[in-house]
Amino acid sequence: MTNYTDLDVGYCSLDPRQFPCSENPITLVSLGLAASGLGLIMVFFLLQQLRKAPRGTDHMNKISDQIKSGARAFLVTEYKYLTVFVVVVCTILLILYSLDPPSGDKTDGIRYAACFLMGAFLSGAAGWGGMAVATDANVRTTQAADKEGLGVALRVAFTGGAVMGFTVVGLGLGGVSLMFFLVSLGYDSNTDSGENPDVEAKLRYAADVLAGFGFGASSIALFARVAGGIYTKAADVGADLVGKVEMDIPEDDPRNPAVIADNVGDNVGDVAGMGADLFESFVGSIIAAVTLASGDRAMTALPFWISGAGIFAAMIGYFAVGAADDAGQKELMFALHKGTIVSSTFVLGFSAIIIWQFFEDTDSEAGWRIYACIVIGLVAGVLIGQVTEYFTSYSYWPTKSITDAGVTGPATVIIQGLGVGMISCVFPVLIIVATILGCNALADGYGIAMAAVGMLSTLGVTLATDAYGPIADNAGGIAEMAELEERVRDTTDALDALGNTTAATGKGFAIGSAVLTALSLLSAFKLKAGLDEAGVSVDITDAVVLSGVLIGAMLPFLFAALTMLSVQKAAGAIIIEVRRQFAEIPGLREGTAEADSDKCVAISTQSSVEEMILPGIYAILSPITVGFLVGPKCLTGMLGGAIASGMMLAIMMANAGGAWDNSKKYIEIEGAKGGKGTETHKACVVGDTVGDPFKDTSGPALNILIKLMSIISLTIAPLLKSNPEDWATWYYGLIPLALMIIGTIAVYWLYWREIADITADFAASDDVETPKKEDGAAAAAAEEEPVKEDEAAKDVEPTNVEPEITAGDGGEEHA
Repeated sequence: MTNYTDLDVGYCSLDPRQFPCSENPITLVSLGLAASGLGLIMVFFLLQQLRKAPRGTDHMNKISDQIKSGARAFLVTEYKYLTVFVVVVCTILLILYSLDPPSGDKTDGIRYAACFLMGAFLSGAAGWGGMAVATDANVRTTQAADKEGLGVALRVAFTGGAVMGFTVVGLGLGGVSLMFFLVSLGYDSNTDSGENPDVEAKLRYAADVLAGFGFGASSIALFARVAGGIYTKAADVGADLVGKVEMDIPEDDPRNPAVIADNVGDNVGDVAGMGADLFESFVGSIIAAVTLASGDRAMTALPFWISGAGIFAAMIGYFAVGAADDAGQKELMFALHKGTIVSSTFVLGFSAIIIWQFFEDTDSEAGWRIYACIVIGLVAGVLIGQVTEYFTSYSYWPTKSITDAGVTGPATVIIQGLGVGMISCVFPVLIIVATILGCNALADGYGIAMAAVGMLSTLGVTLATDAYGPIADNAGGIAEMAELEERVRDTTDALDALGNTTAATGKGFAIGSAVLTALSLLSAFKLKAGLDEAGVSVDITDAVVLSGVLIGAMLPFLFAALTMLSVQKAAGAIIIEVRRQFAEIPGLREGTAEADSDKCVAISTQSSVEEMILPGIYAILSPITVGFLVGPKCLTGMLGGAIASGMMLAIMMANAGGAWDNSKKYIEIEGAKGGKGTETHKACVVGDTVGDPFKDTSGPALNILIKLMSIISLTIAPLLKSNPEDWATWYYGLIPLALMIIGTIAVYWLYWREIADITADFAASDDVETPKKEDGAAAAAAEEEPVKEDEAAKDVEPTNVEPEITAGDGGEEHA
C-alpha cells in the first residue's frame, strides 16, 4: 500500500495542475478562515439572543454578580502566573530556534515564538469568553425556569453553552489557519537546501513551526484544567463537608460561606477548563494532519476545510435543539442529541463534497479512503458518548447497581463504583482500537489524524451540550440562594440532572478525541524526528524503548495523584475557613448575618493556582528530559506508554465519578431506595464525594497531559533529528532534569511543607444547634424551640443525634 506520509509522495504529485494542488497557501486555508469568521459572527448572534432573556430580581442579580466576580478574580490570578510562563517559554523558543533553525532560516525562532504566543493567547481568550458568558447565562436560566418553564430555560442554558462552543472553534480554526499562512511566508533563501524552496517545502516548514501553536494552546489548557479542577472540587468538598455534614444545612444555603466559591468553581473548571481542553484537541488534530501531509497541498488543505465545514454544520445543529415544558429526562436528552445528530449528518455531506472536489481528478479511490476515515472518526465519537451515557446515566443498570449497593453502606458503594469505572474502559478502548486499525489500513497515519479531525468537526455543538451543564447547575444554586419557590428548583434540578449526563458524555468524547489526537501527534513526532529516515527501529523489546514505555505509563498515575492530593489540601483550607466563620460570626447560623464569601473565593483561588505548578512542571519537562537525556527512541516509548495508561485511567476516573454522582441523583430525583435522608442516600453521598475529584479534576486533566507531552515532543523533534542515537545529547537533558528537581524542592518548601490541621475544631462548633432555612419568623424563634423541618423541601425529620446528611440538606452535589 502506498505510504502517503512519505516526504516525496502525495496525491498532488499525480496531477499538480488540479485544484487544490495548484493553489498557494492562503487558498489552502481559505475555508478555515471564512468558517472561523462565520463562527465568531454566530457568537455575536448568540450573545444578542441571550441578552433578550431577563435577568430576574435584584437579589438574583447580586448572587450572579458575586459568582461572576469570583470567576473573574480566579482567571486574573491564574493568567498572571501564566503570563510569566508564556514569556519565559517564548524567550527560550526564540533563542533555541534562532541558534539552530530546522529550516536553515534564522527567522525560525521568531516563527516558533509567535506561534506559541498566539496559541496560548487564543486558548486563554476562549476560556475567558466562555466563562464570562456562562456566568451571565446562569441567572437568566433561573429567571426562565421561574417565569417561562422548562423548555425556555433549556434554550437559554444551551445558548450560553453554545457561545463557549462557537468561541472555541472560531478562535481555534481562525488562529491555526492564519498562523499557518503567515509562517509559510518568507522562506526565500538561506534554507537547508541552499536555494529557493518550492511551495511543498514551505508547507513542510510551516507545519513544523505550527507545533509551537499547539504547544501554547496545550500549556494553557493544562493549567486551566488543573487549576480549575482543583478550585471547583476543593470548594465543593469544603462547602459540603462543613455545611451539609457538620452544620446540617441544605446545599447552596446562603449561610454557607463556601457556596459562592462552589458555584464559581463550576465555571472555572467545567466551562473555562473544558473549553481550553477541547480547544487544544481541536487545533492539535489539525496540526497533526497538516504535519503528516508532508507538504502535499491537497492533504494539507483537507483538515482546514473539513473543520470549516464542521462549523457550518454545527450552526445548523444548534437550531435543532429544543424541548417541551413537560419533557422528562429521556426527552431532554434527545433534545440535545438532535443537535449532534443534525450537525453530524450535515458534516458528512459537506465532507463528501470536499473530498470529491479535492481528489476526483487525482486519485478518487484514495480520496474516498480518507473520507471513510472521517466517517469512522465521527461515528467513533458518537459511540463513545453513547457508551459513556450508558455507564453514567441512572436510566441504565450500571449506575442503578451502585445505588443498590448503597443498601449495605458506603464501602460497597465505593467498591461497586470502582468496578463500574474499570469495566467501562472496555468498550471505548475497543472503539478506539477499531478506529485506529481501520484508518491505518485505509490511509496510514494521516487517516488516523483525519479521524480525529472528523470526530472534532462538530465541536461547536458538542461543546455546547457540555458547557450547558454548569450553567444549569449555577441556575439551581441561584434559585436556592434567592429562596425562590420549590417548583423553580425542581425545574433547575431536571436541567442539572441532564447536565450531569452531558458532562459525563462530554468527558468521554474529550478522552476519545485526546487519544486519537495524541496518537496522530506521536506519528508526526516519529516522522519529524527522522527515526525511519535514519534507520532507527522503535522495537518494544528494546530495553531503551521499554524503559520509556514504563516511564510514560507511570506519569498519568503520578499526575492523577498530585491533583487528588491537591484537592484534599485545598479543601482543607476551605473547611477551616468555613468552620471559623460559623464559630465567630454572630447570627450566621441563624441566618441573620451575612457570610464572608469573598474570603473563601480568595482561598480557593490562591490554593488552586499554587497547586497547579508541580503537575505542570512534570508534564512539560518530562518529555524534554527523556528526549534529550536518553533519545527520541525512549521518548517514543514514553509517549506510547503515557497514551495507553492515561486513556485507561482517565476513562475509569471520569466514568466512576459520573456514576457515583448519578447514583445519588437517582435517589434524590426519582426517590429510589426510600429517597432522601435514608442510609442508602447517605452512602451514595459518600461515593459522590469520592467521585468529585475523579471526574472533575484528575480524570479530565489526563487528556491534556497526553496531548501536551505529544505536542512538546513534536515541537522539539527538529532538534532531536540530527542526533537520533541513544544518549547522544545527554548533557542537554541534564538541564530540564535539574529544573524538575529544583522545582519539586521549591514547591514542597513553599506550599507543601506546612499543611493546615483540618482536625482542629473551633469553640462551640458542636454545641449550637443550627436552624434550618425557614421563613423569617421561624428563624427568629429558632433559639426558643427545636429546629423544624423545611416544609418547602418536604424532607424527612432529622434525628436528635449528631448532625447528619438528612433529606433537608439532600446532598445535592454539583455536576
